Amino acid sequence: MEKGIFEGLKVLDCASFIAAPAAATVLSDFGADVIKIEPPVSGDPYRNLPNLPGYPHSEHNFAWMLEARNKKSIALDLSKPEAQAVLYRLVAEADVFITNFPPNVREKLGLTYDKLAPLNDRLIYASFTGYGEKGEEANKPGFDSNAYWARSGLMDLVRADEETTPARSVAGMGDHPCAMAFYSAIVTALYRRERTGKGGHVSTNLMANGVWANGVLAQAKLCGAKFSRRRPREQALNAVTNHYKCKDGRWIILSLLNEERQWPTLAHCLGRDDLVTDERFATKADRHARSVELIRIFDEVFATKTLAEWRKLLDGNGLVFGVVGILDDIPNDRQMLDNGVLVPFENDTMLTVSSPIWIDGEKKVQPRKPPGIGEHSEEILHKAGYDEAAIEKLRASGAVA
Repeated sequence: MEKGIFEGLKVLDCASFIAAPAAATVLSDFGADVIKIEPPVSGDPYRNLPNLPGYPHSEHNFAWMLEARNKKSIALDLSKPEAQAVLYRLVAEADVFITNFPPNVREKLGLTYDKLAPLNDRLIYASFTGYGEKGEEANKPGFDSNAYWARSGLMDLVRADEETTPARSVAGMGDHPCAMAFYSAIVTALYRRERTGKGGHVSTNLMANGVWANGVLAQAKLCGAKFSRRRPREQALNAVTNHYKCKDGRWIILSLLNEERQWPTLAHCLGRDDLVTDERFATKADRHARSVELIRIFDEVFATKTLAEWRKLLDGNGLVFGVVGILDDIPNDRQMLDNGVLVPFENDTMLTVSSPIWIDGEKKVQPRKPPGIGEHSEEILHKAGYDEAAIEKLRASGAVA
């Protein structure tokens, strides 16, 4: 088995759903030993996500495969003192403890930083919340759809125009960026521990990450900037940084920031060299002043060729653009495959999405399939020093499954 940079690092993933557990997944990609702590019988409720209305149908639990790869599972009923005692023993030997329970639930279950820190002065206690750990919303449940996407202003801003409804998020689109922030907080604390020998408490939340993602416009508002209305695509202020529909229904987005130099090349690629000498579009200022007129021309031209044809033509002339990707593109995306963005599971041809970090000279472990509920309970308890009689007693009490 491949070893990673975090080989020997012991991580307790006592969290649910996506953002916090996904940070543990990134640690596991680099070799950390991650133990998933989840309730008996039902397990992490995230296991059930693909069964909810509107999600894709698959014979595989795709959500769990992504978030719980490489991990081992122990099923503990943390409402029972016996299960809490097991957790405390695991904490005493752990490097990182991850939770996303609200502060009041942590208090109820005996999982606060003040409770766990005395058990292990090298412990990194990492807590994740919806809205932060202070103030009147500290205990309010948060999901990325509301605390990240909606609260930050992104839901309002990222829509075709002001007349359409706010843009809905898709599963995990805020959680996964938040996981990377959470991971960075944990790794920063580990670095500090290397220098001081001491652990500590790190945290982040969905709301903070959402505003950070929307930071450019949030900062503009904080500076008292004046905002103009969000225009529909057909009325965009710049035709060469707009998106267009191809003959086959696919979309591309032009991103020509060096407009003065690239304008003649673009006109040539579009088969409209006449636009270069057209007085209406002679200068950059002219083109911006008549952007609506120019967009109409571009719409007609882009509708004459397929996406594949436009990609070849625009790439061949060094023009900057992007493909508006669809899910059907991903499994065979050569650039993603060549760069290890998509990697196969161990002993399988099925692909998964790798964490978006690479370190020269360090290998990630090959992804291993996720565990069943409590699949490794006995193994973990044995390593923690419990004998068969003690394990049987824990099972009989319902504390462990």
